[in-house]
Amino acid sequence: MFEKILIANRGEIACRVIKSAQKMGISTVAVYSDADQNALHVKMADEAVHIGGSAAVDSYLVMERILAAVEQTGAQAVHPGYGFLSENRLFAEALEAKDVAFVGPPAAAIAAMGDKITSKKLAHEAGVSTVPGHMGLIADAEEAVKIANKIGYPVMIKASAGGGGKGMRVAHNDTQAREGFQSSKNEAASAFGDDRIFIEKFIIQPRHIEIQVLGDKHGNLIYLNERECSIQRRNQKVIEEAPSPFLDEETRRAMGEQSVALAAAVDYCSAGTVEFIVDGARNFYFLEMNTRLQVEHPVTELITGVDLVEQMIRVAAGEVLEIAQSDIGINGWAVESRLYAEDPYRGFLPSIGRLTRYRPPAEYVSETAVVRNDTGVFEGGEISMFYDPMIAKLCSWGPDRGRAIEVMRTALDSFEIEGIGHNIPFLSAVMDHEKFTSGNISTAFIEEEYPEGFQGVDLPVADLKRLAASAAAMYRVQEIRDARISGRIDNHEREVGTEWVISLGGQEFAVSISADRAGADVTFDDGTVHRVSSDWVPGVSLAVADVDGTTLVAKVSAAPRGFLMRHRGADLKVLVQTPRRYELSKHMIEKTPPDTSKLLLCPMPGLVVALAVSVGDEVQGGQALCTVEAMKMENVLRAEKCGVIGNISAEVGQSLAVDDVIMEFE
Repeated sequence: MFEKILIANRGEIACRVIKSAQKMGISTVAVYSDADQNALHVKMADEAVHIGGSAAVDSYLVMERILAAVEQTGAQAVHPGYGFLSENRLFAEALEAKDVAFVGPPAAAIAAMGDKITSKKLAHEAGVSTVPGHMGLIADAEEAVKIANKIGYPVMIKASAGGGGKGMRVAHNDTQAREGFQSSKNEAASAFGDDRIFIEKFIIQPRHIEIQVLGDKHGNLIYLNERECSIQRRNQKVIEEAPSPFLDEETRRAMGEQSVALAAAVDYCSAGTVEFIVDGARNFYFLEMNTRLQVEHPVTELITGVDLVEQMIRVAAGEVLEIAQSDIGINGWAVESRLYAEDPYRGFLPSIGRLTRYRPPAEYVSETAVVRNDTGVFEGGEISMFYDPMIAKLCSWGPDRGRAIEVMRTALDSFEIEGIGHNIPFLSAVMDHEKFTSGNISTAFIEEEYPEGFQGVDLPVADLKRLAASAAAMYRVQEIRDARISGRIDNHEREVGTEWVISLGGQEFAVSISADRAGADVTFDDGTVHRVSSDWVPGVSLAVADVDGTTLVAKVSAAPRGFLMRHRGADLKVLVQTPRRYELSKHMIEKTPPDTSKLLLCPMPGLVVALAVSVGDEVQGGQALCTVEAMKMENVLRAEKCGVIGNISAEVGQSLAVDDVIMEFE
């Protein structure tokens, strides 16, 4: 077994690999860029080597610097994580030439399967069902349009060397095909150093289901069931689960056996994933093979009990796989939510800045529940514009799907993040969505259910009443504290009010409260009573209450005459007022926000890479105005309505902050 491993990656996956390596008694080496000098993976590793500038092209993608770090530290093996150099055949070959083990598949398998065009041909030759498409290289946008028309819209435009949702666009017409070809080509060149593009038929209402495979250098290959990855945004997975709520045992076995056969055809070893799209009749089609560890691997680990990173290391060391196909079962259900630094209320655009508060829920393992959080950040750390916006992968397990989802709901409610935009409200909303809870999902789930973007969550009245009861009990505690500090009472609570009006979520509830040492009874004007008990005190940012025997968890912060509360994806301003103050508040004048309807504002920090219009141009609704690049993704900003460009304030190559004016309309 190796004595020292270098992890050629960053963030949560570097931390994940370090944990398994150290559990195995293996010393670890981290590499880091300027931006990652104080990163968590650097702190966790036994040693760390600086490899260059903040941009990935100046550090994590520079093969020579990784190889120099290997030589400097004497590492005997390199785990590439995912992304960066993980599917780079030349990197694997360079390590082999230096007699350093690559914790991944052979270079030949990477070359065969890592290139999507080649892998499609090989899959077809191996008898694997494939999606109709054009497997040759495409020279320019006009050729892309001709091919798309031949295949028939809609089509998927994809980077040959792509992954992680980058370099992918769906086109429904010629205009989208031209735009999508160029954007995919640009993203592919930036993210992978390879701008080759291919096109295939986009299957309507598909599910994205993938099979985890694992093999050793002695010809042993197994599959570890499937993962459902259909909840996606811009082809980037957001929520994954294992197993799939859609597959039956017959389909699972067929997909698994085909995946193993394909892997065997290229002498595959290590962990890998064969991805399929599956239609409503459970017909499945080969999509691609990722010759690396997947982001969503924890859900497979949770239902099989197999540490995939440990197995990858053992395989790289030449050990025989000790797990047989008959050893692989399905124990319970697991769900993974990807927490991203993005603002769901602004079209999920990237958010950067300092994590002024980062308090994930406690990880634990019990017979009925598991909470696991794979992360690469810490409180006080920076979310940089240079890398993927993932903050953490929050995972839950339960003996069945319903329990796994419920554990995830509570874990999301308990996750505290401040300082940047994040997608926890959206993830919480999905966990309560009827289509998700029923398992009736497809890769079009987000665009179909949130066609106008995410606007927040409207909680049912029953949930609002539980929150209102909790807020009343909390406000009473706060009032008692304030009264004692001011000297108005001395161990007597009679001067603290017992009747209030709670306003939240567009509802008003008149309540009265009667407290004892164990909790409080909150009586509503319709006669219903909620029993609330909690040890919450003012200043604590997470409230955990028992409401009628059921746990309620809410993020809480102080606000004038009440609280700001977040629960189950809803961000609520909660006002707690005396009946008299409530009556008077109806006469208050509301402040009108400024009119920005004639301005195109930059929705996130980023770099202007293209301006599609000039001053004086007449534009139509939906027309592309400019392109802003942030966190390795190009974002096309479009006109919301018809108008004339009156002024352009930004220029190509300029870095913009949130809400900087890009252009004005007449």
